[in-house]
Amino acid sequence: MAKHLFTSESVTEGHPDKVCDQISDAILDNILEQDKNAHVACEVTATTGLVHVMGEISTDCYVDINSIARNVINNIGYDNPKCGFDGTTCAVLTSIDAQSPDIAMGVNESYELKDGENDVNNQIGAGDQGMMFGYACDETPELMPLPVSLAHKLAKQLTKVRKDGTLTYLRPDGKTQVTVEYDDDKVVRVDTVVVSTQHDEDVALEQIRKDLIEYVIKPIIPENLLDDNTKIFVNPTGRFVIGGPVGDSGLTGRKIIVDTYGGFSRHGGGCFSGKDPTKVDRSAAYYSRYIAKNIVAAGLAKKCEIQLAYAIGVAKPVSIMVDAFGTSEYSNEQLAAAVEKVFDCRPNSIIEQLKLRETKYLPLAAYGHMGREELGVRWEDTDKVDELKAAIA
Repeated sequence: MAKHLFTSESVTEGHPDKVCDQISDAILDNILEQDKNAHVACEVTATTGLVHVMGEISTDCYVDINSIARNVINNIGYDNPKCGFDGTTCAVLTSIDAQSPDIAMGVNESYELKDGENDVNNQIGAGDQGMMFGYACDETPELMPLPVSLAHKLAKQLTKVRKDGTLTYLRPDGKTQVTVEYDDDKVVRVDTVVVSTQHDEDVALEQIRKDLIEYVIKPIIPENLLDDNTKIFVNPTGRFVIGGPVGDSGLTGRKIIVDTYGGFSRHGGGCFSGKDPTKVDRSAAYYSRYIAKNIVAAGLAKKCEIQLAYAIGVAKPVSIMVDAFGTSEYSNEQLAAAVEKVFDCRPNSIIEQLKLRETKYLPLAAYGHMGREELGVRWEDTDKVDELKAAIA
């Protein structure tokens, strides 16, 4: 490809949509701690002074949804009425039903099991139809696209300097954006950096801009990728005092591109947060990342996209697609054949391989679900490299 620009964004944990994602996943974590086989589909909305938790949950255990929601909100930093939203005083409403028995019929006993295929990994079927995508490339050590990797790191740094007291005037809501220039698919430079942060009303814009360049942008963006033509925008509207659920209502699952690859790869459309791992929206998206990352880590391609697709109640995927974008010495068909030999894409197998019933999901609900090697999640492992090389030889 000729020279081109690509932009990805991230948001902080105080963004209203991410507040909702974190509440959804905190509720899921608390349920799975007590009931590993619970079926959970929990969504949250938030607006001024109000959180509404809704969804379908089937479990034998009890969790205090009200307290979980308040703890998440306070831990994010919305613990002071001055921020406009306060976890101690906001209202928390719940509207929870059991999972539909029509859906449970296919999840609890797969099509294959009913048909006499008594394999342990046919015990459960996919929780819904749909397609999920996974992606990996060799632009960063964690095998993620550089624009979204940098955007996440900026968002985490913005939260860090707020919480550790470096910049005491910051408030929880914030957004970051990074534009990278490529030449023939190689990273050349960072063209534009955007950081917007909520702040106390008595701090000058000039101070905010100076501090964020010094304490957020410079520590994160590699110096060799910055030049005299790099554009930096800090709070470009000039004021960001009203934020969080007061400034904009929040909703679980509205940041799916932030959660994955920053737009670098296709997305099936399903969100992750609040869903137990029988939901292939979550588990198969993690597994497709696992497959793609192992292909790139094995040196079989420089970048790779995987698509898995399922029918509700059926364990085996209806299709597996591999696209190496011309960066592999092997054909996409050869790569797909190796994938089918090495990876078992049935939901029960995915859950067991990736230990999804033991995973803590709350830490993933902000700053991306992919590339999070620091969290020790299994879909970031590259333990299938040797098997893939042997399968394709």
